[in-house]
Amino acid sequence: MAIIEIDDNSGFCFGVVTAIDKAEAELERSGSLYCLGDIVHNASEVERLRLRGLDTITHSDLEDLHDATVLLRAHGEPPSTYEKARRNNITVIDATCPVVLQLQKRIKTAYDLNRKKLSEGLIKQMPLILIYGKEGHAEVNGLVGQTEGEAKVIQKIEDLDSLDLSRDILLYSQTTKSLDGFRRIVAEIKDRKKEGDFQYFDTICRQVANRLDGLREFAGTHDAVVFVCGAKSSNGKVLFEECKKVNPRTILVSDESDLDMEMLEKAERIGICGATSTPRWLMQKIADLIKEA
Repeated sequence: MAIIEIDDNSGFCFGVVTAIDKAEAELERSGSLYCLGDIVHNASEVERLRLRGLDTITHSDLEDLHDATVLLRAHGEPPSTYEKARRNNITVIDATCPVVLQLQKRIKTAYDLNRKKLSEGLIKQMPLILIYGKEGHAEVNGLVGQTEGEAKVIQKIEDLDSLDLSRDILLYSQTTKSLDGFRRIVAEIKDRKKEGDFQYFDTICRQVANRLDGLREFAGTHDAVVFVCGAKSSNGKVLFEECKKVNPRTILVSDESDLDMEMLEKAERIGICGATSTPRWLMQKIADLIKEA
């Protein structure tokens, strides 16, 4: 019989835990709550909370919503969302991750300071503010919003081709991006930049980044690995690929319905792990199903 182990370090990060705790506390108190966007990039957890009364809404829905209570998830929001909530008399439960919130403030402070310098004639041009992250990601939208939409998002090295790198540059990173990817962007900008100042800030969350080495070790000590994460999880896709590099017998599942037992045949040690958006209860459910098979 196979030995089945769940990675102790997989599962929700601090920011997600806090957001879900706040949602559950309000649901316990009032029985219903709106959440702006999926509270976490995991359909199974979103459905669990929906059955408890959590109603996921979009930014378009927020336009027409009045006199309600809305939770802002860990990813954070741009200033325009708070203004919209104020206009519509919406009570905000702010579950923005402290790491993201600190980054938002850092970018806004830099943007406002340079705006002031420009108006006073101390600089001739605003620096180019770059955010290494996924275009359209909720966190990235919130970061760009701190600059009144002026920051540029870069996802890959080729995105630098269309930018004026002769300008002074301030580079930040989405908190859940890989350290290796960020370092490659930094090295490329240094290589291309012939004039102007270049400052870069490693703003990647270490609770997320530090999981990578642990996951690699975990994947390498099992015959087969089941990686559990939602289809929308950017962090999950990165971590899954890293697991698969170490252990080719790593399979990706969103929930128990994706489980292919043939992939686990003859494996004596099976590891189960997941992303920062993967609930522990789902990994346990999959472990139990494998044991029963």
